[in-house]
Amino acid sequence: MSRRTRTGRRDVIPDYKYQDRLISQFVSCLMKNGKRSTAERIFYSALGSMEKKTGQDGLELFHKAVNNVKPVLEVRSRRVGGATYQVPVEVRADRRTALAIRWLISYASARSGNTMAEKLAGEFMAAANNEGASIKKKEDTHKMAEANKAFAHFRW
Repeated sequence: MSRRTRTGRRDVIPDYKYQDRLISQFVSCLMKNGKRSTAERIFYSALGSMEKKTGQDGLELFHKAVNNVKPVLEVRSRRVGGATYQVPVEVRADRRTALAIRWLISYASARSGNTMAEKLAGEFMAAANNEGASIKKKEDTHKMAEANKAFAHFRW
């Protein structure tokens, strides 16, 4: 790895249907083996099934779900004098979004259901209503940070 310059962040190209960068990022994380069209089909059918079930806009529910899952605090390990402390730190904005997307996808795939689109739709609807496994993961992360608040002075 070069020590001279830091690599720049690539711009995320918005998706073709809604012109939304978050959707494009989500589809990229959902994609396996380079099959973007399959991932897009799964995502858009999940939005469609959410609209049918709730009668609300699927895009708004998706954004609400991602915003509800985004963590504010997390713990990071810090080694001080032979002891390892779990130090609570604030999460950067881009990492917040990445964690929320990762948690939504992983807990959606762990759900029971027939297709991945149905599982995703269920997890989106649960997260939009502040319930479900991904919201529990966020709350557990916040609880861990709150419990280790005493080590906040080790922050770097």
